[in-house]
Amino acid sequence: MAPTAGVPPVPSRDRARGALLGLAVGDALGAPAENLRPSQIRARWGRITGYVTDHPAGTDDTEYALFSALLLVRHGSALTPAHVEAAWHEHLADRADGSLSGAGFSERGTLENLRRGLAVPACAQHRHAWSDGLAMRAAPHGVFAAGRPAEAARLAAIDGSVSHEGEGIHGGRAVAAGVAAAMAGAPPVAVVAAALAAVPEDSWTARSLRRATAAARHGERAVRSAVVVAGYPWPDLAPEAVALAFGAYACADGDVRRAVLTAVNMGRDADTTAAVAGALAGATQGAGAVPQEWAAAIGPARGACLPSMAGRHVLHAADMLVARARSAHPAAAAAAPATAPALPVASAPLAVPPLPGADARPVPEPSPARVPAPDDGEAAT
Repeated sequence: MAPTAGVPPVPSRDRARGALLGLAVGDALGAPAENLRPSQIRARWGRITGYVTDHPAGTDDTEYALFSALLLVRHGSALTPAHVEAAWHEHLADRADGSLSGAGFSERGTLENLRRGLAVPACAQHRHAWSDGLAMRAAPHGVFAAGRPAEAARLAAIDGSVSHEGEGIHGGRAVAAGVAAAMAGAPPVAVVAAALAAVPEDSWTARSLRRATAAARHGERAVRSAVVVAGYPWPDLAPEAVALAFGAYACADGDVRRAVLTAVNMGRDADTTAAVAGALAGATQGAGAVPQEWAAAIGPARGACLPSMAGRHVLHAADMLVARARSAHPAAAAAAPATAPALPVASAPLAVPPLPGADARPVPEPSPARVPAPDDGEAAT
């Protein structure tokens, strides 16, 4: 049944669970391949087709996505930069238990600035504000704002204001908008269009997205060649990582298994690219499309990067986002279809923590690799 006319759509529980479960399995599958070239992946494992470690686990991608999800559960569409900054202080910068273990460059730069007393937007002014650290945590915004890509992108930009600028913000906006479109049942081509509509047409992010998705019909090698910045020492460039993720999603025509494995086997920032591809495909196909052998390995977060996220599960976070969105739009919730049954995946109780109450400094755009050599023509990353 369609929502009442003029009332925003509300998220489907199955698609919400698919998005965050897809993110978590992509993160866990991609983590061992992070910073590797495809030739190095092949030398170690052949083609990765499943977990290659005995105890697969998520990284900072999953834990920061949980953190963003809980911010939305607390504040919804009223989220402000002040809310985000206060939460980063309480749960990260002002804690005595480190909170830097496993964090990316953008998170480290942000935490250092916050600890020095800088506030939004100055705390986002560091050397890695162009990273994919916002993109990795942007899927919950798309889940919450299902069917409203512009609203999802707006919320992602607010979340990112504490840690990112410029292309880093664009990457997060693209992911949030794409997930929001997928949550409403848009086909992959429309999901990509929603992502592109959320970022400036002449941005590096938009150019990379267009190159990656145009190359997708030729397979993952073509996608990688179209956007990877060969020899660049850090693979977490937002325009590159986001484009690889969307390219993998387009290569797979929205299929969860194929999208995640395509991203993993392309290497580079494989945990993030596979997490984003998994979120897009999971929102497209729903939780039932996530292979059960992958889903079964996803337990509560370990809190290795964000200690306050320990014990929290992506499935419960997805359910809470759905409940929060439906409470904001009761008329649409009344018209929404029945919720999906629970999945047989290990979980732990998830309580909302007491979370308290755009573009700058352009980044030079290196030329992407155009002709892939046998070892992908790239210096080790």
